[in-house]
Amino acid sequence: MSAIGPLPIPCGNDSMISGSFSRTRLMARAGIGAELEGVHAVGAALDAGRVETLIVEASRLGKLEGLVSRAREQGVAVEIVEELEAVTAVPQGVRAHARPIRTVSLDELTDPSPAAVVVLDHLQDPHNVGAVVRSAVAAGMTGLVVSDRRSAPLGPTAFKAAAGAFERLRVCVHPSSAGAVARLEQVGLWTIGLSADGDISIFDLDLLTEPVAVVVGGEGRGLGRLVGERCDVLAHIPMAAGVESLNASVAAALAMFEVARVRSSFS
Repeated sequence: MSAIGPLPIPCGNDSMISGSFSRTRLMARAGIGAELEGVHAVGAALDAGRVETLIVEASRLGKLEGLVSRAREQGVAVEIVEELEAVTAVPQGVRAHARPIRTVSLDELTDPSPAAVVVLDHLQDPHNVGAVVRSAVAAGMTGLVVSDRRSAPLGPTAFKAAAGAFERLRVCVHPSSAGAVARLEQVGLWTIGLSADGDISIFDLDLLTEPVAVVVGGEGRGLGRLVGERCDVLAHIPMAAGVESLNASVAAALAMFEVARVRSSFS
């Protein structure tokens, strides 16, 4: 039997802002993605018409000429600075201030049907969150649920790791992972928790017709006890002997693409 206990990756600097993850809770009310760094994240926000101010490091102006031209065509204010004050480790010479993306309620997230949602149970690394979002969009998932407590902030690091994918995925920031799973069940989603102790392989589940939620545990700790108890089924990812775990974002991607593979073959 395999395990999927995810391994942590060092967090970006914005995970430590204000000394806690309370910033995520504020974003539930204010929206997400108001501060952006990196070419792909900023470019996607430009495409969405959200950028209000583009800030470019002078030494990178030549490489970012296309981005600057697009911004000016949209009437976006462009600032050229000698040195970029950045949150992420490698901002690629560009930042943006943008109108935030509105977060949605759980009920909004499940309409239209059939919904295919990924729930993150206290992932604390924004790189992992961004990677999950990128994979979710690629796999055709319809929404993301994150807890507003003990979770990575949906800030510049997560948006940069997602490479623009946040612009294409509806996001719900919920007070409780367990409460979110319970509500998703109430509205008809089949909730699948990824667990090393799962009784069935993710590849043996019937994923054809049910609206589905894939529930992914946090780095190191896996699914919380209450979250696991509220899932309809716990499923494991088979692996070769000698491999004890997968990174949280890798496990999530495998499960989401299995949902996509099975459904596309019968669509």
